[in-house]
Amino acid sequence: MSRSGVHVVEAHYNSSWDRLTSSLRYDQFRWLYISNMAFMFAMMAMFLVRSVLAYDLTNNNAFALGIVNLVVGLPMVVVSPLGGAIADRIDRRRLVLLVQTAVLVDEALVFFLLMTDQLTFPYLLVLTCFLGVLFPFMMPARQAIVANVVGRGGLGNAMALQMGGMNVTRITGPVAAGALIPLVGMTPTYAVALVLYGVGLAAMLRVRPSFPDDMEDRGSVFGDIVDGFRYVWEHPPVRVLLAFGLVPTLLAMPFQVLLVVFAIDVWQKGEFGLGLLNAAAGVGGLLGAIWVAWGGESHKRLRVMMASIYAFGATLVLFCYSPIIWIALPLILLADVFVTIFMVLNNTAIQVLIPDYVRGRVMSLLMMSFGLTPFAALPISWLAEEFEAPIVLALSTGLMMILAVLFFLFSPALRRIDTSTREAEIEFGELDRRGRRSPELTPAAK
Repeated sequence: MSRSGVHVVEAHYNSSWDRLTSSLRYDQFRWLYISNMAFMFAMMAMFLVRSVLAYDLTNNNAFALGIVNLVVGLPMVVVSPLGGAIADRIDRRRLVLLVQTAVLVDEALVFFLLMTDQLTFPYLLVLTCFLGVLFPFMMPARQAIVANVVGRGGLGNAMALQMGGMNVTRITGPVAAGALIPLVGMTPTYAVALVLYGVGLAAMLRVRPSFPDDMEDRGSVFGDIVDGFRYVWEHPPVRVLLAFGLVPTLLAMPFQVLLVVFAIDVWQKGEFGLGLLNAAAGVGGLLGAIWVAWGGESHKRLRVMMASIYAFGATLVLFCYSPIIWIALPLILLADVFVTIFMVLNNTAIQVLIPDYVRGRVMSLLMMSFGLTPFAALPISWLAEEFEAPIVLALSTGLMMILAVLFFLFSPALRRIDTSTREAEIEFGELDRRGRRSPELTPAAK
């Protein structure tokens, strides 16, 4: 118990299961987790549906896959700094609720156009672009709420559970959509997604308001945006982790966009094969997140990060040259195990290093890095249209592995990241022990 009388999570667990699920002892985190799961299930299912729609509406043009992802990524890059600044100025929970409502309305419009047989590729692009505008306001706020709910000491487990949950939705969402489309059609599949968006919105209503620290000291919104960039630039450990995270995001993660090409054109397995590939990737991501949540996060973070990014690259190259889909499935599973370990450790380290008053803005820069993925997917999908998708993806993955080596060799801040995170844990842990931002457990957990 802290000096303020607020109960905090002890660093002792009765079993491995307790260690794995420690963050779920927080009542507020459970509701946030339910909201995230419902929302992400619908969103992941719609990613597959949107890819299939784009492919169908353009007569099987692989370049259209890059375009539909670009219209999500472009506004994410442009709007993310504003979204982060807003997340550091107002109740983060209210911001998430407003954005989730807007997402529900946007998807309802797609549903209406689909139901009335009026959906065209330009309409799909416009409504997808609006989603890209909305996400930068929601994602940084969601990530910041996690830190407010579980405290800095529980961040590793909470973020691993979040990533694990996201990968569960990557399994069930695409598989469910891939199964529902041939069984009941595209329109009923969209209707199911709308219901799940509503469930996510209802669960978020149970989360208490989450205000950032030092709100009264805020200047203008533009000044806050500039301060966010300045903070990252003046703190090399944060800066290098953000940049290092771009390496797989830009050069290898576009493989997710090309799964449609591999399933339909390379192995001729159609939408069912696409669902299998997404499911295998999702299982791998889940296993990677479970490994971190179960205790894989340690003060040897850098060693694990480097090993995982190399292993990711090697298995992805083998995936590219798999002669049949049944060999490719376990390889894509392993690839996602490794890349999820890398991303969870990288993102958790960033969260540990930063103070709460700038958390939304730094998370928005992380969102910008994800928003850049479609920019890489555009030339890669174009090259896949001109040449063979396996060759293009293998070369891009090889470049990722070379850049990872260069980052390690020429970045002192990266090489001492384990020391930097330990120092941050000690510094900010002292604030928690003084009763600041100490999260509360549910009565049962107490």
